[in-house]
Amino acid sequence: MPGGPLRAKAQRGQPPGDPFWRRTVGSRLPISARSISKIEMSTRRERHEFASDNTAPICPEALAALEEANATAAPSYGEDRWTARVCEQVRELFETDCEVFLVFNGTAANALALAQICQSFHSVICHQHAHIHTDECGAPEFFTKGSKLLVIGGADGKIDIAQAEAVIARQPELHAHKPRAISITQATEFGTVYTCEEIAAIADFAQRRKLLLHMDGARFANAIAALDCHPKDVTWELGVDVLCFGGTKNGVGAGELVIFFKKELAREFDYRVKQAGQLASKLRFLAAPWTALLKDGVWLRNAQHANRAARELAQRLADETKIDKYIPVEANSVFVRIQGNVATALRARGWDFYKFVEPDVYRLMCSWATSESDIADLIADLKD
Repeated sequence: MPGGPLRAKAQRGQPPGDPFWRRTVGSRLPISARSISKIEMSTRRERHEFASDNTAPICPEALAALEEANATAAPSYGEDRWTARVCEQVRELFETDCEVFLVFNGTAANALALAQICQSFHSVICHQHAHIHTDECGAPEFFTKGSKLLVIGGADGKIDIAQAEAVIARQPELHAHKPRAISITQATEFGTVYTCEEIAAIADFAQRRKLLLHMDGARFANAIAALDCHPKDVTWELGVDVLCFGGTKNGVGAGELVIFFKKELAREFDYRVKQAGQLASKLRFLAAPWTALLKDGVWLRNAQHANRAARELAQRLADETKIDKYIPVEANSVFVRIQGNVATALRARGWDFYKFVEPDVYRLMCSWATSESDIADLIADLKD
């Protein structure tokens, strides 16, 4: 298995072995017991480790940077040195001159990015399982003041270009929203990863149809770790116009990057951010953790660790519990079929996880903080 087996999580204090594993120890948030009964309160824990990569704590490097930024007063509204440094680091990482903005969360990043490139009479093509369609409470439509999402299908969460062509053909000119953009999610909501060739094909389609290409990169780091490529290889070099680069699932507490590779598209975006209530007065507290992620490849190591943990989890599920993956594991999510009674029993033991596809497909997420003991505990409860 690429990356080798996961090491067991050591006790607090002097964890041996891999420095990466050592970084995760002692940084977990306290785990509380769920009040089910007096007996269970003393023995049962809530286990959120595989519910989402949003449940993970802040990684040590990001937390240290946050503490440093908190040590003294600093200029507000993005005039601080941390915000300036993040912008420099992003340009260095992507090897291009681009416009960079920080917002609080992924919904704001996607919705405001789409609002920047679409007017109310425009439409956005996206996958039927895209986060902008299923999990953002209509924010893209709200902030664009009426742009319509044209929802299409495609295997394993990836857009089918033939379906995109067909949905455009069905738009009766002035009597329907005008297609303006196509949005892809990298990695997808099913944990699959668009290859360079797939993105190039979508970018070519977008160019032929005079569409702008938006990338929801909430798990962009995991995609890069899976592809083992440079960030530019799957973004601006192929024709991606705007990227929402996620940090919350990669080790920061809050803060996503909106990156415009065509600088002219970012005109007055700072006003849009302010009007939407997304300009933090103490922006350094969003920027500082990002400076730590982007220094010395922390962002990539975090993602590599999460992906490696997902592969290990999938392998152990198959080998030890005969639960096989529903979709190939390419990033940091594991989709499996679990019988209803087994899922109920796991939840009774405190495990939190989501059903993703009816009737029996569940998602298990790994993060930068997933440990070997977390995986072992879940496997043990499945076997018990």
